Amino acid sequence: MKRILITGGAGFIGSHLCERLMAENHEILCVDNYFTGRRHNVAHLMSQASFELMRHDVTFPLYVETDEIYNLACPASPMHYQFDPVQTTKTSVHGAINMLGLAKRTRSKILQASTSEVYGDPDVHPQVEGYNGNVNPIGPRACYDEGKRCAETLFFDYHRQHNLRIKVGRIFNTYGPRMLPNDGRVVSNFIVQALNGDDITIYGDGSQTRSFCYVDDLVDALIRLMGSADAFTGPVNLGNPSEATILELAELIIKMTKSRSKIVNKALPQDDPVRRRPDISLAKEALDWEPQVCLEHGLEKTVHYFKSLATT
Repeated sequence: MKRILITGGAGFIGSHLCERLMAENHEILCVDNYFTGRRHNVAHLMSQASFELMRHDVTFPLYVETDEIYNLACPASPMHYQFDPVQTTKTSVHGAINMLGLAKRTRSKILQASTSEVYGDPDVHPQVEGYNGNVNPIGPRACYDEGKRCAETLFFDYHRQHNLRIKVGRIFNTYGPRMLPNDGRVVSNFIVQALNGDDITIYGDGSQTRSFCYVDDLVDALIRLMGSADAFTGPVNLGNPSEATILELAELIIKMTKSRSKIVNKALPQDDPVRRRPDISLAKEALDWEPQVCLEHGLEKTVHYFKSLATT
């Protein structure tokens, strides 16, 4: 049994990670400030003695004992991370400093949930870990993009300077149950709009592409990354290499929900990536991992979840 700290543990991905690690009989400290996380995401775990939930903001130091740290704390959807961009940057940068300091004191292994957004609007496709990215440092997305890039810098500097055991995973678009209905991400937006019979909003002409990874696959990747040999630090791409246009996604969700929603187009936001697809060769080689859930199967489960919200 390990003592495992998960920051952002009541969030979408974090709650699934808590659930999975609890099933493996570990002791879990779930930390969240509930900006985008929700207590009810982990309510089913709270009766178990090996699970503890703590309200805390990672921009402040945390003094606990732990063996492993998964640092997932940070709003991940543009709507939420642009709501308070200064706080978003602080969460990535100060949060990384505080969690790295904790890992140094406790000699814990620590994993950073980084993002495909470190590649910006890429001129290399698919994106490989050796690509340094094309990021606008002063645009409206920079609070998240550059905050995560700085966090990666801190992780590798702590590794070099203090011999800290680090893991860095670059997470590509992930979806599944427990996404917030209003989080502004494309999968949840389209499903909610389709179920309500509202117009489905596509920004741009819909030809831009994304690669969608189901949350169970992503959680499996994070656990494999944490369990990999200390010599393997990453960064490593974690996502589904199957690429789809936004228009194709909208049409698929309309078909699956039998919705009468119409597709409407609006202006493309500034710095929105045109293409996004991970090269996961490194994950296959180092972690023996690749996604198992196809888009249609994952969307079925996600649609079912959002339907259940409408009946509660």
